[in-house]
Amino acid sequence: MSYTKVSPPVSPTPTLSPFSSRSSSNGSTASQKRESHLTATAKRQKYFRRLLKFRQMDFEYAFWQMIYLFISPQKVYRNFQYRKQTKDQWARDDPAFLVLLTFWLCASSIGFTLALNLGILGFIKFLLWVIFVDCIGVGLLIATLFWFISNRYMLINPPRGQDVEWGYAFDVHLNAFFPLLMILHFFQLPFLTFFINKEMFLSRFFGNTLWLLAIGYYIYITFLGYSALPYLKNTRTLLFLMTGVLLIYILSLILGWNFSWGLSQFYHDRVMDSV
Repeated sequence: MSYTKVSPPVSPTPTLSPFSSRSSSNGSTASQKRESHLTATAKRQKYFRRLLKFRQMDFEYAFWQMIYLFISPQKVYRNFQYRKQTKDQWARDDPAFLVLLTFWLCASSIGFTLALNLGILGFIKFLLWVIFVDCIGVGLLIATLFWFISNRYMLINPPRGQDVEWGYAFDVHLNAFFPLLMILHFFQLPFLTFFINKEMFLSRFFGNTLWLLAIGYYIYITFLGYSALPYLKNTRTLLFLMTGVLLIYILSLILGWNFSWGLSQFYHDRVMDSV
């Protein structure tokens, strides 16, 4: 496979004349220095200001990242390392990935609305719940938890003045959430009503196996995200979470727990109670 087939799309760069190369280089260096001296608050404000500036977002690159989170997630994190070298920050400075993720959440919500017969008002509430609770709300909690644990217990001693950015921890969550969304909200959806949500062992086995795959992917991509940071140690301990997941999976098959049916009932009751 050639390099061009696995490289992310890049924005075109202007051609410089020999007379302007030195001044351009100096200007670029000064710009990078200003970027590196931005505080975390300033970077966060800059990120949110770009949320409504769609023309400044690189959707092609964000889409490339989504594809390679399935094919080769290591390549995605290698580009995070490149961002650290060029912009002195690990976290994304372009909200295009979050905007595209919101689009996929909207699309999956339409499918769940039809499958669960929620109606228009139900769709609106379901969509708001999935975006602001399942994705962002839970993501804030998970990102904060991993951010605290990694900075408190996983930094190499001495830490050399480096720590895990909270924005990067949230980006790791978004990266891991996307494959989970595709598996549980898209691939599972056609089988949900007529097969998975039935009182049969095969239905329970198929549905819970999808959950095992989705959560396993989430843990693996989270592990890759933190192992990409050169100043963290013992990142392999994150993979130990799979032991608990496997135990719950086995117990669910023995005790008759159907995770997909339970989630469907939760969503339906949560939405319909206030519609």
